[in-house]
Amino acid sequence: MMAAANQAKTHKIHSYKWEGVNRRGQKISGFIQAVNNQAVKRELQRQGVKATRIRRGGQGGLFRSRDKVKPVDIAIITRQIATMLGAGVPLVQTLQMIGRSYDKSSVRELVGRIASDVESGTPLSEGLSKYHRFFDELYCDLVQSGEQTGSLELIFDRIAIYREKAEALKSKIKKALFYPAMVMLVAIIVTAILLLFVIPQFEEIFAGFGAPLPAFTQLVIALSRWLQAWWLYLLAAVIAGVFLYVRAWRHSQKVRDATDHFILCIPVVGKILHKAAVARFARTLATTFSTGIPLVEGLLSSAGAAGNAVYGQAVLGMRDEVIAGIQMHLAMRATRLFPDMVVQMVMIGEESGAIDDMMNKVATIYEQEVDDAVDGLTSLIEPLIMVVLGILVGGMVIAMYLPIFNLGSVIK
Repeated sequence: MMAAANQAKTHKIHSYKWEGVNRRGQKISGFIQAVNNQAVKRELQRQGVKATRIRRGGQGGLFRSRDKVKPVDIAIITRQIATMLGAGVPLVQTLQMIGRSYDKSSVRELVGRIASDVESGTPLSEGLSKYHRFFDELYCDLVQSGEQTGSLELIFDRIAIYREKAEALKSKIKKALFYPAMVMLVAIIVTAILLLFVIPQFEEIFAGFGAPLPAFTQLVIALSRWLQAWWLYLLAAVIAGVFLYVRAWRHSQKVRDATDHFILCIPVVGKILHKAAVARFARTLATTFSTGIPLVEGLLSSAGAAGNAVYGQAVLGMRDEVIAGIQMHLAMRATRLFPDMVVQMVMIGEESGAIDDMMNKVATIYEQEVDDAVDGLTSLIEPLIMVVLGILVGGMVIAMYLPIFNLGSVIK
């Protein structure tokens, strides 16, 4: 058993950073996965590279939380690849230049690894698929399609547009959810501070009045006493509830589905999320269809990219009906999730053979609607914050000053 354990340990794969010289005498570097230094040297020799330095790098900066690769980084390097390929720069040189020049070390490491794989003869789509955490199945499928058709430059341009639009939409959604959350958080914090620290000071003053307090004042004081006695338990319950919910959300598909269904029902914000899901679906389907991926596979990718389980399940149902021979616009209408305008544009696209053009137009329309809705929500939230805080703070001030207003009648 000990020997087996040692053997398993010996064959553990590690990440190595290497520097060397290729057949043309150029200094190059990269990253490689291997069991030991000797395996790295053998692999580099097979690639025609003479290693000058090899060191074990672990995961490097690629997975460090402080310097991790973010989706916006992938969007940026995709645009850079599309631009450089469009300028006639070879793929390997493009990847090496991006890998050397990017500000974030984790991105430099990621692109360096991919460049090393491509230089050794690995297809780009296969090299990207090793890092599925950063390049999803749709990304790799589109790149593979570009490799097969010899239109890698065009494919990267379309992927760049898709990623840029997706990141812009994601930013708008975060902005839409951030403001309501901030209103609630600020209101809770201000209320808690008043009840825990301010109201008790007034209670001590009222104790010497020798007269009954107004009902409203008694209610606020009772609430303050309750919070002083139970605030620690209340805080612990909130933390435990959040922890249990996050854990359930990560491990239970039912919880995630219920959450997605709930947020679509939230007033104002729910409408924005509906439009965002339609925009994501349309943009993804347009991108896949325009690159030659069949409609059925495009619908499968669009279901995952919709960003909401309700729409994802609806699109998967549409896919099943399309496989059965039903036109997509009829399947879409049956879901009762997509607006009539979207259904009509899909119908026109099917009749004219220009589904990708119609889906692009739908995506553009709904992305603009999301943008306008978020701006409108921002304008609405700002005065709402003042109103909510005014009611909370003003209500407590009134409750505390009511006994003082009535002090004259008590003295008489």
